[in-house]
Amino acid sequence: MIILEELFVPKKTVEEKIDLLTTNLTTIKDNTGEFLLDFDGLKVDDKSWNVWNWPQGVGLYGLYKNYKITGNKKSLEIVNRWFEERMIEGAPPKNVNTMAPLLTMACLYEDTKDPRYVPYLEQWAEWVMNDMPRTNENGLQHATYGPENKNQLWDDTLMMTVLPLAKIGRLLNRKDYIEEAKLQFLIHIKYLMDKTTGLWYHGWTFEGNHNYAKAFWARGNCWLTIAIPEIIEILDLPANDFFRTFLIQTLNAQVKALAQLQDESGLWHTLLDDTTSYVESSATAGFAYGILKAVHKRYIDQEYAKVAYKAIEGLLAQIDEKGEVQNVSVGTGMGDSLEFYKNIGKTAMPYGQSLTVLCLTELLVSYC
Repeated sequence: MIILEELFVPKKTVEEKIDLLTTNLTTIKDNTGEFLLDFDGLKVDDKSWNVWNWPQGVGLYGLYKNYKITGNKKSLEIVNRWFEERMIEGAPPKNVNTMAPLLTMACLYEDTKDPRYVPYLEQWAEWVMNDMPRTNENGLQHATYGPENKNQLWDDTLMMTVLPLAKIGRLLNRKDYIEEAKLQFLIHIKYLMDKTTGLWYHGWTFEGNHNYAKAFWARGNCWLTIAIPEIIEILDLPANDFFRTFLIQTLNAQVKALAQLQDESGLWHTLLDDTTSYVESSATAGFAYGILKAVHKRYIDQEYAKVAYKAIEGLLAQIDEKGEVQNVSVGTGMGDSLEFYKNIGKTAMPYGQSLTVLCLTELLVSYC
């Protein structure tokens, strides 16, 4: 582990950056409608903060973890206010992405035992278990607002749906939810992890039995770097548990490859193995968080802290004076070509801010 004196930024600066990022996160809006997703007339806002969807779900989790690790009451107040307002509005249609906020809701229920959360936790978990579309081999189909994505497995599903299911299973003492979450990790590893490199393909389809463009898409990969340490913690898996051992081996293979592909800037390219693709900040923040947390938990070699620190140093240079993280790609569907990923646009997004908050919050652990 790199010792405290060698850290590249004062703790006070990290705390100031987190505060700046948080303010920006909660004021992001798509004022022009440029980044609205249009699914045959159904408009989906991935950018604005006051929307119940996956970008905001990731944002909520980043702020909640900041509160749990630092005691930052501002972060907790923002999270509580978001849920109060959304519960008044009413929950949206259920899909793989709108499930994402349930992870933070489950954490709030664990802390407060507020009975208002229970119907949401129960109904959404039961939807996953009984009504969510399935692929061959009983995988969770990545069905969103628009496309059916029939028979498709995506990296994102583990972060957006499986982690909430596992957390709800622990809290409500539902072993069936927990076993389902484990099964989904195994199915996704089977079809999305590249055995040669240790990296992950964006998706798999049982319709043609292929991995589409065979893209090692950065943000898709970062969901796994985050999700593996999180699921181990959520389920409190003991050291001799086979599932924990298998997950840690999987994570080690990915992190070894990531260390070799990191750009000199500290960031990773949006196509991990293609230096002609742009460097992308949200994936870098996800990698930095997952790697640093895995180092702190001793799931991976302590030397990998240097990789995370280099990434965070690069990320700090991406934060402008307004607290907006630069070089964040917009929501990305499944691509049939590598060029598809290289041409994805960039703008401020809730997950860019929140993943950066997440990794900076984990960095504060290094000062302890």
